[in-house]
Amino acid sequence: MADYTTEDLQAIVTAPMMTGLAVAMVDMGIVSTAIEAAAMSKEIAGAAQKYPANSIIQAAFSEEAMKSGQLKLEKPDIKPEDVQSGAVVDNAITTINVALQVLEGKATPEEIAEYKQFIYDCGQVVAEAAGSGLFGSGDKVSDKEAEALARLKAAMGL
Repeated sequence: MADYTTEDLQAIVTAPMMTGLAVAMVDMGIVSTAIEAAAMSKEIAGAAQKYPANSIIQAAFSEEAMKSGQLKLEKPDIKPEDVQSGAVVDNAITTINVALQVLEGKATPEEIAEYKQFIYDCGQVVAEAAGSGLFGSGDKVSDKEAEALARLKAAMGL
């Protein structure tokens, strides 16, 4: 297993969180945001079980890693203008790129590919968690969410 510093692990954990958050922010509703946050939490909590052989995900998302207290899941500072301009998705892409740079030479291409898929899945479950209408009814994936997912997918080469 590769040795990751606390900073490395922080970058690895932040990328999927920012991805899910970016997708949630591009099309916000009071109820849908709560449903989306729950979906993202569930996806992140289940990552270690979903990818038992992935050293990246085990290092950052295993129960031991989460309970160690080493990693801080801080709420990012997102401004309304970042949401309007699409910068929130750019910021997520930046955090993904930082995490991927951390992994260069520390993980196999297969593990990195799975990690990218996990990051994307965090955005996808958020997009599919709640609809855009009143109380989250209506179309599940809005046009804005689909556009954000497409940008994220392209940025990761998926």
